[in-house]
Amino acid sequence: MRKETNIRSSIDWISILLYSLLVGLGWLSIYAASFNPEHPGLFDLGTRHGKQLLWILTALVIIFLVMMTEPKFFSAFAWVIYGLSLLSLVAVLLVGKEVGGSRSWVQIGAFSLQPAEFAKIATALALARYLGDLHVRMDRFRTRSNAVLLILSPALLTLLQYDTGSALVFTAFVLVLYREGLPATFLLIAIAGVFLFIFTLLFDEYLIMAILGALALIWWYLARKNRRSSLAILGIFLASIFFVFSVEYTFDNVLQDHQRKRINVLLGLEQDIRGAGYNVHQSKIAIGSGGFAGKGFLQGTQTKFDFVPEQSTDFIFCTIGEEWGFLGTSSLVILFVILLLRLIKLAERQRSDFSRIYGYAVAAILFFHFAINIGMTIGLVPVIGIPLPFISYGGSSLWAFTLLLFIFLRLDANRLMML
Repeated sequence: MRKETNIRSSIDWISILLYSLLVGLGWLSIYAASFNPEHPGLFDLGTRHGKQLLWILTALVIIFLVMMTEPKFFSAFAWVIYGLSLLSLVAVLLVGKEVGGSRSWVQIGAFSLQPAEFAKIATALALARYLGDLHVRMDRFRTRSNAVLLILSPALLTLLQYDTGSALVFTAFVLVLYREGLPATFLLIAIAGVFLFIFTLLFDEYLIMAILGALALIWWYLARKNRRSSLAILGIFLASIFFVFSVEYTFDNVLQDHQRKRINVLLGLEQDIRGAGYNVHQSKIAIGSGGFAGKGFLQGTQTKFDFVPEQSTDFIFCTIGEEWGFLGTSSLVILFVILLLRLIKLAERQRSDFSRIYGYAVAAILFFHFAINIGMTIGLVPVIGIPLPFISYGGSSLWAFTLLLFIFLRLDANRLMML
């Protein structure tokens, strides 16, 4: 009884309130997206909103179990959880079920589970254990290499399942490494790589190479007295040239056909509003038609007549935009921003390195999902098929995000017990 009282008094109820509001808004949006006047019942398990309500109730059980777990368990068994997660990703490649072109699901009776969703939690725990408990320093090459290997291993296994969206989520951990001392140069290189990838798709490879050569010469001229800088410039130039000529191979052989089309549509290289660009086109119509205050709950025509595919999963944001308008979408964004800022504040007050690093990992994963999902629905980024945390339909995603968040809240509730 004493343990439960301590948890109640030390847990961050603001985060729990934000979680509850997001989950509640998500369920209302799923109800609207899947509403059928012939089956209006809230508990009808033949509907998506009925199933989601069941998963919300089971998520409460997950919360209770996490809160009753000794905090030391998560650091003590971080490597075990990470290893089991890698084995589950390998198992998916062998016995997984293909859904929507991705072989990323495991069938357990009548229920399908997506191990990649839980692999993010395992990676966050392993990274926090490696960088935190061992007190390693990010200024060492070996530390950086091991940290990157921890992140890349599940990402590559997920990529082999043709689930590019989930694989890309692992890049969010770079923000955690940056907080723990990774030089900003690496972030700049990553951002430059993204822009170079885009420019290579838009322009001729030899034109890009000529521009890179000119920039390298200017840089070399300014730093010509420093031999180490000259060697670094040469290395970066050669690496950039290799990257440019590898873009075409990556684009043609790594990405799936529908992903290539979505990128081409986003960059304006193709116009295909009936094919690859259909989802985004209809999504923008739905959001735009909501206006300032929306059409009202259950009054969205785009929603009611299923114009937007995946409207209760990846494109749930457009349901909110149509029915609740600018006020609804702004409120959702504000709730997410407050939650992210709250998590960063909680992470900074941790007395344990493990808890702080894990907290930043939670914030990074949620931020990536939030930013990319909303960017997809309004046409700012390619459609890569990742859910909006706590909002999108799906048991695996809801359970995984709930587990991800409440492990951190359990660690935070124990912070005063740390020396």
